[in-house]
Amino acid sequence: MSRQVQYVTNPAGERVGVLLDLETYQNLTNFSPNDKEILTGMSVEELQALAESELSLKAQNKLNDLLARNKENELSLEETASLDNLLVQID
Repeated sequence: MSRQVQYVTNPAGERVGVLLDLETYQNLTNFSPNDKEILTGMSVEELQALAESELSLKAQNKLNDLLARNKENELSLEETASLDNLLVQID
């Protein structure tokens, strides 16, 4: 892989992109399509859901609390949004 890296900057001088030479690009994009661990063609939402497919104990407890309180119509708008987000992650 080439060691030369060129960055694209915005008018404020912040790095917003990188330029790769063709050899480096080809090395990064040449992967085995038979490798089942490479997740290509998935949206950010799908990847996030996969990463969080098993809720942490803390998230599960929060979900249980929000579901119970939702039954009693005791959720604020923020809590309703949080519940919706947890349900999207599970779905």
